[in-house]
Order: sequence, then C-alpha cells, then structure tokens
Amino acid sequence: MKLGGWRWLWLTAAVVLLDQLTKAWVSAHFAPGENLTLLPVLNLTLRYNPGAAFSMLADASGWQRWFFTALAIAVGIGILVWLRRLDGRNQRLLACALAFILAGDLGNLIDRLQLGHVVDFIEVHWHESRFPAFNVADSAITVGAVLLILEALLEQRRKPR
Repeated sequence: MKLGGWRWLWLTAAVVLLDQLTKAWVSAHFAPGENLTLLPVLNLTLRYNPGAAFSMLADASGWQRWFFTALAIAVGIGILVWLRRLDGRNQRLLACALAFILAGDLGNLIDRLQLGHVVDFIEVHWHESRFPAFNVADSAITVGAVLLILEALLEQRRKPR
C-alpha cells in the first residue's frame, strides 16, 4: 500500500496532541485574562477566540463558528488528499509543511467543535503593544506556511533554466 505523504501524519498527531495538552493545562490553571509573565515580551494568558485569526469576526452573532468549522473540515480534507498524492520520501519538506498546517487546522477545529471557540494563550507584546494571543495550533500553521514558501523557493532553484 502506497502511503505517500500520509507517512507524515505522525507529525500531525504529535502536534495536535501537544496543542490540546497545552490548551487543557492553561485552561485548568488560568482564569480568562489572567497573565503570567514568562519574559519581558512574552506572557501566558488565557483568551477565548470565537472568531478567526486576529479575532476576525469574533463579535459576529455565532454563525462564524459553523463557517470556520466547515472551512477547517474542507481544508483538512484537501490537505489529506494532497498528502496522499505526494511522494512522502522525495517530497519531505512539502509533506512536513502540510502535516504542520493540518495539525493546526485540526487543533483549532477540535476547540470549535467542543467549546464553540478557540483557546489561545501565548501573548507576545512590546511595552503596551500586544500581538493577538495565539496557541500551538496557530504556530503550527505558521511553521507550515513558512515551510511551504521555502519549498516553493527551493523548487524554483531546482528547475533547469
């Protein structure tokens, strides 16, 4: 049986597990809005995000939960199909990138389905300026996107001119 890029799903599972464990720990030990300063520019702070990235549509009437749930399911299926078609041994960077993105997608999807919102807890700030709180799933999506860009750049260099 040809696994293709599915051989990278172990990475997806590991990141989803890490995401859910960290969210559960923070939720058990912090009240919403409570801060713990880790570094002068980094806090742990429990936040609930019913919207999307950067809290877009967080103030909508509730329809956004189901819209983002459907979108996450569609994206997840698309990534699974893409991974299946890859050569998991020769397209490692692309498969790794997709595994990270899928992990982030699934981690936040689990929150939306179970809680109706996404649990965020990592807050980066500089003096009074604060970047919107995020979580391990969001970080996985970012790492995956960076790896996709790197893969595209490397692919361009491999093409004969």
